[in-house]
Amino acid sequence: MTSAKNDFTQGSILKKLALFMLPILGALVLQAAYGAVDLLVVGRFGSTSGLSAVSTGSQVLNLVTFVVIQFATAITILIARYLGEKRPEQIGSVIGGGVIVFAAISIVLFFLMVVFAHPIAVLMQAPAEAVDLTTSYVRICGSGIFFIVAYNLMAAIFRGLGDSKSPLLFVLVACIVNIVGDLILVAGLHLDAAGAALATVFAQAVSVVCAVILLIKKKLPFKICRSDFRLNDQCGKFFTIGLPLALQECLTQLSFLALCAFVNRLGLEASSGYGVACKIVNFAMLIPSSLMQSMASFVSQNVGAGNQKRARQSMFTGIGIGLFFGCFVFALVLLKGDVLSGFFTTESAVIRNAYAYLKGFAPETLLTAVLFSMIGYFNGNDKTFWVMCQGLIQTLLIRLPLSYYMSIQPNASLTKIGLAAPVSTAVGICLNIGFFLWLNRKSAKKVSQPS
Repeated sequence: MTSAKNDFTQGSILKKLALFMLPILGALVLQAAYGAVDLLVVGRFGSTSGLSAVSTGSQVLNLVTFVVIQFATAITILIARYLGEKRPEQIGSVIGGGVIVFAAISIVLFFLMVVFAHPIAVLMQAPAEAVDLTTSYVRICGSGIFFIVAYNLMAAIFRGLGDSKSPLLFVLVACIVNIVGDLILVAGLHLDAAGAALATVFAQAVSVVCAVILLIKKKLPFKICRSDFRLNDQCGKFFTIGLPLALQECLTQLSFLALCAFVNRLGLEASSGYGVACKIVNFAMLIPSSLMQSMASFVSQNVGAGNQKRARQSMFTGIGIGLFFGCFVFALVLLKGDVLSGFFTTESAVIRNAYAYLKGFAPETLLTAVLFSMIGYFNGNDKTFWVMCQGLIQTLLIRLPLSYYMSIQPNASLTKIGLAAPVSTAVGICLNIGFFLWLNRKSAKKVSQPS
């Protein structure tokens, strides 16, 4: 059964949520550093074209990674739900079915990224000087996509079990290996963007091996056998939960790819500057993202135990934590964005373009503190179809049209393009508040109706 420290249905919400969230935050910090190191080393020891290639190629990799993460969230939710319901015997088939499904996903992604790497680079409107390097980056990462998918599946399993520390260990190993690989392949052997991609794949492979070894040695609250590794009834359940999340994330990331393409049309310096800004944005979003991931497991356990009041309280606690830290991040990004950009490149034009984008983006650091905690709450309640709908509204009706409109103006400004993100998030918050109030009224009516 669930150990006391991994039982989220009792005790202080703030303490338990914080203790569960901190290792997730640490893992996300290391993942962001992991990606930032590629850009930093290429920016220092590679070419401007290589910097643009890593920037554009990493956008493609982010799309794949974040979609896989969202789909894997369904496995986290199911495992946490079964623990809350005191039915751990169901978990083995969840994991077994998940392994089969994610293996199939890896094969499809491998084919798409390896075979269509060059068309993807062209579609992304990579600057002419960077098309070949972008193609190499995407193709190499596609060749190792199995390890990237496997890592995120393993992390989802551990978090569903209430263990957020083990994924932190995996990503720490990957980060160290990646840094060493970048220094050898990019700074030492001058392989530019291709070297950064090779280091990324090798680091993920080492991380997956560590994760598998730890899972085998870990004392688990369930049994898993060979017959679990097939398409079973649990697959339908995590498809129902995960597909809306994956689709919403896919379209959201496609909107960021489109934004990257819009910016690429403004030239090599704008492209490189936007790439640098995106790495800083990744760090700025760490606390809201860790809250969203933590909330899904935390809320799901309490829903499984029939404690909706505690689930709602955890959402408000998460919003408070996010806003507290968001104020500091907002000030740092808005006032010192040029200093932050200078860590990644010495090119003054690239720094100037990166800071211009960050000025417009800055309010997003506050708004996501609210939005991401609400999304985590709805995910934990299996309201993933709603999460998809509100995400599509933000993406297709607000962020994408607004960023495109800003990019085609005669004097296109990266600051105005950056504003598209906080505007769409503000709309999302309004939608989610309305849905939350509607759910509460619906629940109150059920309680008041005579049995």
